[in-house]
Amino acid sequence: MQVFTPSDVTQHATNKYLSVLVAAKFARVLNEFPRDRSKAEKKLTTRALEDLSRGDIEYRVVPRRRPRGE
Repeated sequence: MQVFTPSDVTQHATNKYLSVLVAAKFARVLNEFPRDRSKAEKKLTTRALEDLSRGDIEYRVVPRRRPRGE
């Protein structure tokens, strides 16, 4: 089992909380693709954290829009 430290994942993200959110959303995207279930494969969250720590994931933060009444 590979362990990711906060310094590993924050090299390519602003903070550790954002990096976990980015990796989780990327793992959901990976889950949509078909996979070969016959061979042993890494878990999707592990693969997403590896890609994030290598800098292979490009993302952008989109600010939430507030309703007009506020």
